Amino acid sequence: MNSLPAREALSGSGHVGVPGQSGTPATSLAAVTPATDTPSTTEADRAVDQALGAPRWGEGDPGSIYEYIRVATFAIGPDGLISQWSERAADFFAVPAAEALGADPVTTLVPRQLWRRGRARLERTLAGEEWVGTAPYRGPDGGESLAEVYLMPAVGPRGEGTDGHQGTDRGGDTGAERAPGALCLAVDLGRLRRIETELAASEAVFGQTPSGFFLFDRQLRLQRVNRAFADAVGVEPEALAGRGAHDLFTTGEAERLEAALRQVLESGDPVVDLRFSGAVATHGGERRWAISLYRLTGPGERPMGVAGQVNDITSRHVAEREAAGVRRNLALVNEASAHIGSTLDLETTAKELLDVVVPQFCDVATVDLYSALLFGESGPSLAGAGGHPYDGSGELRRVAVSSVVGAAAVGLGSLLGGDQGGYSTDAAYGARLAAAEAGGTLCYPPRSPHARALRTGRSAIPDPGPDPLLRSTLVVPLVARDVVLGLIQLSRAIGSEPFDARDVAIAEEIAARAAVCVDNARLYRREHERALILQRSLLPPGNPEASGLEIACRYRPSNNNTEVGGDWFDVIPLPGNRTALVIGDVMGRGLRAAVAMGQLRTAVRTLAMLDLDPAEVLGSLDEIARGLGDPGPGPLPGYGGQRTGDDAAEVYLATCVYAVYDAVTQRCVFANAGHLPPALLSPGEPARMLDVPPGLPLGVGGEPFEEVTLTLPDGALLGLYTDGLVESRKHQLDEGLQAFRIALENGAPALETLCDEVLSELDPHHGEDDIALLLARVRALPEDAVGDWQLPPEPTSVAKAREKACAWLLTRGLDDLVDTTELLVSELVTNALRHGSGDIRLRLLRDTTVVCEVWDDGYAQPRRRRAQETDEGGRGLQLVSLLAERWGSRRTLHGKIVWFELGL
Repeated sequence: MNSLPAREALSGSGHVGVPGQSGTPATSLAAVTPATDTPSTTEADRAVDQALGAPRWGEGDPGSIYEYIRVATFAIGPDGLISQWSERAADFFAVPAAEALGADPVTTLVPRQLWRRGRARLERTLAGEEWVGTAPYRGPDGGESLAEVYLMPAVGPRGEGTDGHQGTDRGGDTGAERAPGALCLAVDLGRLRRIETELAASEAVFGQTPSGFFLFDRQLRLQRVNRAFADAVGVEPEALAGRGAHDLFTTGEAERLEAALRQVLESGDPVVDLRFSGAVATHGGERRWAISLYRLTGPGERPMGVAGQVNDITSRHVAEREAAGVRRNLALVNEASAHIGSTLDLETTAKELLDVVVPQFCDVATVDLYSALLFGESGPSLAGAGGHPYDGSGELRRVAVSSVVGAAAVGLGSLLGGDQGGYSTDAAYGARLAAAEAGGTLCYPPRSPHARALRTGRSAIPDPGPDPLLRSTLVVPLVARDVVLGLIQLSRAIGSEPFDARDVAIAEEIAARAAVCVDNARLYRREHERALILQRSLLPPGNPEASGLEIACRYRPSNNNTEVGGDWFDVIPLPGNRTALVIGDVMGRGLRAAVAMGQLRTAVRTLAMLDLDPAEVLGSLDEIARGLGDPGPGPLPGYGGQRTGDDAAEVYLATCVYAVYDAVTQRCVFANAGHLPPALLSPGEPARMLDVPPGLPLGVGGEPFEEVTLTLPDGALLGLYTDGLVESRKHQLDEGLQAFRIALENGAPALETLCDEVLSELDPHHGEDDIALLLARVRALPEDAVGDWQLPPEPTSVAKAREKACAWLLTRGLDDLVDTTELLVSELVTNALRHGSGDIRLRLLRDTTVVCEVWDDGYAQPRRRRAQETDEGGRGLQLVSLLAERWGSRRTLHGKIVWFELGL
């Protein structure tokens, strides 16, 4: 609205005039004065509205200045009393119409000390004198306030007074006729000054702030903008009046802005930091703005429009985007450090690398490694071999592929079905090879970007090939310890930004970290393969045979297949139809555990051939295990330096069960070194764990081992095993032992089938450790399989021994062995008479071979020597060695046994 004329009429201070002179024309105010004395506040209000001017925003629209200043109007009759009282006057003076009408305005409204001056001023006004000035009045709170007052005589239309009489002539004598009354207009001076101050501050803020300010009306049209806003959108301020959002921004951005304006106008909730973008011709390029909106409300919370502030944040947006990119890249590198290399498996490491970069960094990625790496070998060196530079054309295998663009992978894959001759360049052929699926082998041509990256160890950005879905491709070599391991190929689909220098640096950093993990996996694979070869070479081949026993055995590595263990078992044939059954477990994993296992197994076989008791064997093994952990003096071979504290402190510990079964007596002697107890299933009885003293593990030392001797009935089943079969993190050891006993009781009669059943029932529950299982079923020898005789220590015993041995063989149909046995028995009995003492015992055993044993009470062990040509004796043991398949001697508690073996 235009309130300036009214503001000028009120700006005077104590101005006095007469009708028709400067100031608000008396006729204009008199024209709206009621012609009767009947009070009418509505008509008085309407008169003030017309005096102040019509609002410019539409009739009845909010926002008029009249809504913000306190204005009161009332009429005074010819008698000097209030004749008309408006609602605004009642609110202004806090006096209701019922009290004001007919009251003296001076005594009612003017402070007591000013009554005389007020009365004089009222009389002059009633006499026809206008007055504009400030005057105190009693406010609504009872205190004094200042008001700007306009007093004027009331004159009727066409010069008639309010009572219908002719009024004063404007150009004639003002005192010719007395005015019938007066009209008073009062404005709160304090509110008016405050509005002036606020308007001045608003103008200063609107015009001088560097931020863009704007005002939309309720029809969402611009009413006012400042220079900063005009500069931001590149349009002059005068040209922006009346424009809408669609005149400033593109369709999509304009719709967003209109929706936000409408939301603020309707709900009153402000919108802060709303981002918009658009092109500005005066600035060049795309610009970015941040807009904040809030609703303008008038008295009574009536919405007037929406105001807002806009800031150009193009540079800040670029900086934020770059900072976000840096944070994203740092997070990507951090994720690569944490995620890649969680295992020591080549294929898993390659997949972990792709999990990091797809889709966070690219849309399609592949990992190609040299085929030699899959077998633990090394890749080519960047320096070349023998002075000849490497051309990058070696055979690689694609170990991992990842893509979030399925069609892109299909499109590239279709190239493999085409004719190679259709691609005339190495780059195109390289694109075809880049499409190979995981598991395929490929060789990049020497002139291709891929081969160049492998040859130089530097990244390359080749043409992504004929696939229309790929935007950019990056090839990064995997180099660790100056050795090229392979490469990773990263591709971005159409719609993504191409790779730039920063992306290349991030990809190279991730590739460098991944290359170290891949090389570690390669080194581990090489060590693991060698350990497996060593471990398998130390296990018995197939199912070994034993006299009086049916043997079945199994060895199963752990499920994770990352490290070899130290589990082992062995079946060792001993003289006299005896068999040593061994099972053990070296604590720890890896190549060192496998080597220690091999050393202990070799030592067990050596000690077993000495025919030592089981407790003595374990005692010697304990000494050997402690010796393995003793580094001894001097440098480590191949290291060129002294042993470190870690090497000196290393301890080898192992558990072991050693049992010797005698097929003739069916007795079995057990000794245990910290291992789980053997299981025994006798016919007609439930399976049970043998009560064998556990002892201490090998390598601890300090305590002797105990032996337990048991007689095993025919058909009894003996089970030896390692802890991987019965122990797991998922269940207790007792539960595993119970399950093992139940599996033995309910298993199949066939021993091989029983082994498979035991593993299938127990292994799926864990599989966390290696498993060794050895089952042995007793098969008693036939009654006629043994011949045993006692002979006196006299020369005739030699002939008796020959007769008994020959008769025993002939009875069993072994005629072909009679001559050889007769000769060799004669030699052994003669030596027993000559070098031994006490009675002589002769025993013949038949199983898979024929064994002859001669017992005597002498402790001196026979020793074969080379007889000279002139010697009359000394050739007996040479003869035994030539004619027998095997021969030997062993100690007993009261002497020795000399034996030989003949094949059937």
